[in-house]
Amino acid sequence: MGYAVQLTKDEGLPTMVKRGAGFVRRRFFGKRARYLPGKKVLEAQAAEMVGKTAENCGLPTISILTPLYNTPENYLREFLDSFVNQTAPNGQLCLADASDDAHPEVERVVREYQRKNQRIVYKKVENKGIAANTNAAETLATGEYLALADHDDVLAPHAMYAMGKAILQLRQRGEPDGFVYSDEALFTKKIEKPMVGHFKPDYAPDYLLCCNYICHLAVFKRALYEQLGGERPECDGSQDHDLFLRLIEQTGGAAHVPQVLYYWRVHAGSTSGGTEAKPYVAAAAKKALADHLERTGRTGTIEDGLYPSTYRVRWDIVGEPKVSILIPNKDHTEDLEKCLHSIWTKTEWEHFEVIVVENNSTDPATFAYYKKAQQRYDGLQVVTYPKKGFNFSGINNFGRKYATGEYLLLLNNDVEVRSGEWLTELLRQCAHPGGAAVCGAMLFYPDETIQHAGVITGLGGYAGHSHKYKKAGGSGYLFRTATVQDFSAVTGACLLVKTSVWDEVKGLDEAFAVAFNDVDFCLRVRDKGYRIVWTPYAQLTHYESKSRGGDEKDPAKAARFAAEQQRLYDVHGKADIFHHLSGIQFCNEHTFHFVSVSGNGFGRERPQSDGTEQAELDAFRTCYFHHLLADTGRRTESDQQIFGIFALELFVADFIFFDLPIFSLEADVVFLHLCRVQLQ
Repeated sequence: MGYAVQLTKDEGLPTMVKRGAGFVRRRFFGKRARYLPGKKVLEAQAAEMVGKTAENCGLPTISILTPLYNTPENYLREFLDSFVNQTAPNGQLCLADASDDAHPEVERVVREYQRKNQRIVYKKVENKGIAANTNAAETLATGEYLALADHDDVLAPHAMYAMGKAILQLRQRGEPDGFVYSDEALFTKKIEKPMVGHFKPDYAPDYLLCCNYICHLAVFKRALYEQLGGERPECDGSQDHDLFLRLIEQTGGAAHVPQVLYYWRVHAGSTSGGTEAKPYVAAAAKKALADHLERTGRTGTIEDGLYPSTYRVRWDIVGEPKVSILIPNKDHTEDLEKCLHSIWTKTEWEHFEVIVVENNSTDPATFAYYKKAQQRYDGLQVVTYPKKGFNFSGINNFGRKYATGEYLLLLNNDVEVRSGEWLTELLRQCAHPGGAAVCGAMLFYPDETIQHAGVITGLGGYAGHSHKYKKAGGSGYLFRTATVQDFSAVTGACLLVKTSVWDEVKGLDEAFAVAFNDVDFCLRVRDKGYRIVWTPYAQLTHYESKSRGGDEKDPAKAARFAAEQQRLYDVHGKADIFHHLSGIQFCNEHTFHFVSVSGNGFGRERPQSDGTEQAELDAFRTCYFHHLLADTGRRTESDQQIFGIFALELFVADFIFFDLPIFSLEADVVFLHLCRVQLQ
């Protein structure tokens, strides 16, 4: 029950139910086609382009490369219609048809559409595989940019307009414009009723090494494609993933347009439904990744990930870096003993030291324990923090003075190691050329729900944990709990950082005594140009109590907490904090930039007053909804029970993520009636 149970304990059932009423009203009685711009928006785009051609519309021309092969006529017509009905004329559709003699209707249908739209170009080709056929389509292209589309999918009606505007805005800001990608949605019959939205992060290099999260719609300069020699036939099955890696080696990254501009059809034989339909995909992906590592001068082993379509880079650690583990402690020797015992008995990485920073303990037994622990745990240091009161930042800064390792590991005293390679895995993400500066771990509560899978700045207005309270197991939203991720921050309960980077940013800010010190630290590290990552392969148990309550119940603590919240805004800027808020998982990680359809607000601007903001909130809720549904197949509950669980969790998410206002009593009644009917 996750969020529902916790919110009920903290705020009571009436609050939870009222939030749920608003969700149900929007979710089940709201408009369809929630990922599409409103009718007036599309009409305005089309009106802006009336009488204009690709040559004079002011937008860069995008040539869409699509290999055809025995395409079902209904799918082909829907795809061609989606191109013909674009709101802007800056597209060109390049079709390479490798259909066999038993499917002459493919050419017949294309020729029919060519008579209506001269921006469709076509050639018949010998079938040499998806990569070679895509390269054949590219020979027809005349646009400055290329895009990739499958023959059975559908373009959003504003895809060419939105991509063209995004490229122009990148140029206006002086930012790289060589590679751009959008969000997408899966559908079966109609794009107005999508199954799920794939809301992606801004460019996330570590995530891209675990799966092809970029996918559709990807747009890139034709000159780059030709420079690279196009797609590689030896990577058929993961040819796009391979191409994206090679493009990024040239561009240094990619820009993200956070709008659904592509609809990916789910049917038997399509990878949109999973790579089980095309088993050769995994082998091709691993080759693409291995070749990428070789080209970039990095070494590691490419392995299958935790789920199909995911992969793991087991990086080679350079040297044998020493890790200094800093553990603040005040009394609570049972917790500390469990922590220390797990470190010494389970940790496979041998080059570490542990420094316990004693902080104002009052129980004489604590000091007796320290003496015995130093006898039992070889090399254990205990140093005494000289100041009064609890200041997490000050305590760790003090502990740093005694550390001799190339890496520092901040570790809470109520954490227990679960697996032997936890520290090795954290080092793998950092101790190699091009590695991250900071790495966080997967933390579970004792009841096997997630306590930490990365920190999302902007969540709840300030910062919150990804997938918190989700049951262990399952892949999370878009594999986000099963693959290495790029985040804006990770928790200080288990945080590995290069000592040189710690010193460069001058450690933790002691003005953040209790809250947000880890978030502030990570954001300052990012400001220096370093990356923050999180790995699911380093796992620990965090005995932080779910039921201990929030600081808001103690007036003094509530005032301190509010002051530290405000300081986070003051130091980093409220706009930047919310810029990092990502759909469900989180930006840089999963950003919902507010992009105005008029083209004036790409990036961090506020939305136009055309319903865009509500659409973004709807998109977030749908994104979260499918995050919860990700493990439906693994559930043992009945469909009715699942409905009840999801309904509760979803409307609690509305409250937590958006602090939505109380809705009417009538809406409450509708919600309760709907739940009662569905659960019967």
